[in-house]
Amino acid sequence: MQYLAKVHLKSSLEGTQLQLLAANTYEDIWEVINPAQILFTAEAIAFNEQALVLLDLDSDKKVLAVKEATQWVVDFVAAYLSLGLTPTALLEEAKRAEQWRQSLTLQSQEVRRRALETAARRDEIQDLEKRLKLEKQKE
Repeated sequence: MQYLAKVHLKSSLEGTQLQLLAANTYEDIWEVINPAQILFTAEAIAFNEQALVLLDLDSDKKVLAVKEATQWVVDFVAAYLSLGLTPTALLEEAKRAEQWRQSLTLQSQEVRRRALETAARRDEIQDLEKRLKLEKQKE
């Protein structure tokens, strides 16, 4: 799995501490790790403290690869800002999506209510038909 991390502390004797900031969960979907986790590695990392790096980790969180992340972050931000995806725009879109979801929920509830009313009316009509048949048979 790929992570965005910051070189937290370097020591030639004890290895490196990396602060995991975000995880790539699926293609271009990243989730912030909150609170950030510290990963201890015995391997020497060729980056200075506070440097942003992209890590490839195996399932045991062992470092498979490390590469510098500054240009990746700049490209990432530029791509999203060029699309007009500002934090404000994203919040507004999230609000619109929530309103849409609530509207669909209300519509769904209304449809269910009408279906129940229709079923109840159908049952009433069937009962009336049965009574009418019984009355005709008695006559």
